[in-house]
Amino acid sequence: LSRFLTSRQQQQVIAGMVDGTADLVIGTHRLLSEDIEFKDLGLLIVDEEQRFGVAAKDRIKELQSRVDVLTLTATPIPRTLEMALTGVREVSRIQTPPQDRQPILTYVGPYDTPSVSAAIRRELLREGQVFYVHNRIQSIDHAVARLRNLVPNARYATAHGRMSEGQLEQVMLDFWNHEYDVLVATTIIESGLDLPMVNTLVVERADLLGLAQLYQLRGRVGRSSQRAYAYLFHPPEERLTDVAYRRLEAVGEHTDLGSGFELAMRDLEIRGAGSMLGEVQSGHIAAVGFDLYTELVAEAVHELRGTKPEVAEVKEVRIDLNVTAHLPNSYVPDQPARLEAYRRLAAATSEADVDDVVDEWRDRFGPLPPEANVLIDVARLRVEALRVGLEDIVKMRSEVKLSPVSLAASQEVRLRRLAKRAVIRGRVVFIPAPRDLPGGLIEFVRAMWPEQNGEI
Repeated sequence: LSRFLTSRQQQQVIAGMVDGTADLVIGTHRLLSEDIEFKDLGLLIVDEEQRFGVAAKDRIKELQSRVDVLTLTATPIPRTLEMALTGVREVSRIQTPPQDRQPILTYVGPYDTPSVSAAIRRELLREGQVFYVHNRIQSIDHAVARLRNLVPNARYATAHGRMSEGQLEQVMLDFWNHEYDVLVATTIIESGLDLPMVNTLVVERADLLGLAQLYQLRGRVGRSSQRAYAYLFHPPEERLTDVAYRRLEAVGEHTDLGSGFELAMRDLEIRGAGSMLGEVQSGHIAAVGFDLYTELVAEAVHELRGTKPEVAEVKEVRIDLNVTAHLPNSYVPDQPARLEAYRRLAAATSEADVDDVVDEWRDRFGPLPPEANVLIDVARLRVEALRVGLEDIVKMRSEVKLSPVSLAASQEVRLRRLAKRAVIRGRVVFIPAPRDLPGGLIEFVRAMWPEQNGEI
């Protein structure tokens, strides 16, 4: 069941689902429409789960109460991964690659014309094919013209979402039959294609794509025993955003076969977990940079051990300082050990707890790298926030917002002394952002509320 069927054919399939004459139906999102009814649905399998929006997933959630649901994905979105880590969903990992598959050699860097030319020519020499991703339909013909000037002896075709169904199908069939050497396409090729002859991928603006998209695109090559190559470029003249840099760094680091789960973990660290019940599929993990993430992992660890976590009335603290705070893979290469380290830090509720974690990390993994030191400082800030009752510490351009705050007259005097340009608005205080984050904020909170223990 899909849009490629005629209306009459669609009605025949739907009738088969209603009266039970159809035992197995394979379809697109169309199967989740409100007008679709099943006589006795027993199993729903969702492939490429990361491509489904929230509305479709809500429909799946409705069905899930009465049927078994199996979702398949190479790169789970942050919210899905969060639900798996918390035990809301059961998760199983397939880590055995198909026979004779080789890891894809991945290059991440600024766009380089000679490298593009060499990549295409090398693929032509071994009689292979190339995917070239240019994700702007308006200028895709210009991209083809540029490539023709670079490698004039290659045969080029284009594919994008504004082509008619017939055109697109014909282009893909011709490419399958090796009538073209290079397919210049948008991200429309990111899933559902299995072309063993295509073993080079070039992505022109990889900095504009998400981690899941990059991983899916890279998975379009290397689907045989041939060595495959992936070139993920960004504009040399533009400075990368912090998020784009971390995404490209992550996809460049994780090149092993079956590394989708590790990439999804990095995506969770970068984007946050999102809302488990709402429509947001990703968002910023705030407290301790990974507070929500690690609390969920802690719950999962307790569940796996069959123990009950201690229930304590600890208020949530949202800390968003836009700092790089995490445990690099190079520092803690083993993923289970890294998760346990995050869990230990998330459970810290006092300065002594944080010190114990630092001592443990140094003993097990060696001296802390800069990113881990920042993570520890954010944990210390969270402890101070818990001590004085702060629930929100958010950097907003050149200011930091602290709330909720209720100051006595003597405390207002102290505030003016510590931060001359501080602004008080109801129960919210704005102070100039210290140069050293989060260290400067730790000092400020300790100086502002030296004896406080509870709500301020």
